[in-house]
Amino acid sequence: MPAISRRSLLGGLALLAATPSLAAATSETLSVDADEGRVTLNRFAAARPGKRPAVLVLHGSRGFDLRPRAYQRYADALTADGIDTYFVRYYTPADEQAFAAMQTSARREVYEAGRFDVWAARVSSALSAVLAGADSSGRVGLLGFSLGGYVAAAAAARDARVSALAVLYGGMPDKIAPQVKHLPPLIELHGDADRNVPLASGEDLVKLGKSVGAAAEIVRYKGKAHGFDFADNDPMTADAVSRVAGFFQARLSEA
Repeated sequence: MPAISRRSLLGGLALLAATPSLAAATSETLSVDADEGRVTLNRFAAARPGKRPAVLVLHGSRGFDLRPRAYQRYADALTADGIDTYFVRYYTPADEQAFAAMQTSARREVYEAGRFDVWAARVSSALSAVLAGADSSGRVGLLGFSLGGYVAAAAAARDARVSALAVLYGGMPDKIAPQVKHLPPLIELHGDADRNVPLASGEDLVKLGKSVGAAAEIVRYKGKAHGFDFADNDPMTADAVSRVAGFFQARLSEA
């Protein structure tokens, strides 16, 4: 397993400067050793004292900084429920350079298919660091959006320490699906008018979860497109945030 820095108050994480590009609630930016270089995390600590569960949030293909307010809604809801929240920047610098150079979605899809193993491993390194923290309850969930949903599903299938999985308009990578023997309890939220990731991909993930014995459900949003929950004034945004927070509150508080 990659070495984890012990230079910070969090025991398993290296402390860096605060990140002003995210909302003011961001308490600190952290760094974890991983394959192909360090992983940067933005940590949002819940106010509840004592040991707490955590959720690692995995961004879509364009990262957190394009729509920080949308991701922040989930962090606010989770921390209000006493769940520490970490934004995991799982891309490497090489990934960012490769994406910047690509002109077509087809090329991106080919590139992504070859990176799921590395990205899942990098998420597991972040998970190790969070679990090593003095305030960790030992229960951690993954929350992934679009591409991040695929990465979260791949990581959850390969890392039994993941206690719960929530995926928004994502699925399981095709090359990993036949190998899956385990998944934690999961929920999929998906618009039925999604043209980026078909609803069938989310349905297949839920079927896969059930086939390996996991409690799995899908919530379909009629007429909603990809990224529907990023809209500031759509009532379904609040519904999605509430469902995700409620799912993690129930699953991560279990003994």
